[in-house]
Amino acid sequence: MAHEHKLEIFRGRWKFKSNIEKIWGVLVFLSVITAVEVILGIYKPEILMHTWLDPLEGGFFATIGNMILSPIVYMKPLNLIFILLTIVKAYYIAWDFMHLRDETGSFRKMIVWTGVFLICYLVFILLQEGGYVFSVYNADHALIKKDF
Repeated sequence: MAHEHKLEIFRGRWKFKSNIEKIWGVLVFLSVITAVEVILGIYKPEILMHTWLDPLEGGFFATIGNMILSPIVYMKPLNLIFILLTIVKAYYIAWDFMHLRDETGSFRKMIVWTGVFLICYLVFILLQEGGYVFSVYNADHALIKKDF
């Protein structure tokens, strides 16, 4: 069952004449994003290396605010930029190179929501294990000391 692939990217703002041109266009776009990531990783601009907000202090509502805001707001902006650019690259790789654009809506949702669920599960497990390791290393009766 052969059918024509859609030859535009950026929601139809950039159209190509053939599949080969589209592949090269997406490859150039992904290469530019990768080059930006590499340049930021090498030079690490000082303005992006410090958090722009400090955690809230004192009380129940400060604790709730820190729990809600900590994954994004208290992160170094450079790390947030890396995460966003990686998500953009993953989206375009799946959308254009793996032809998710040409699939049915339910199949696309099934793939995306499975990935979202697994990433959330991974983050939960990493936070739980990180908390356990932190408590093992920093307890008063810790068997493992920080002398390495």
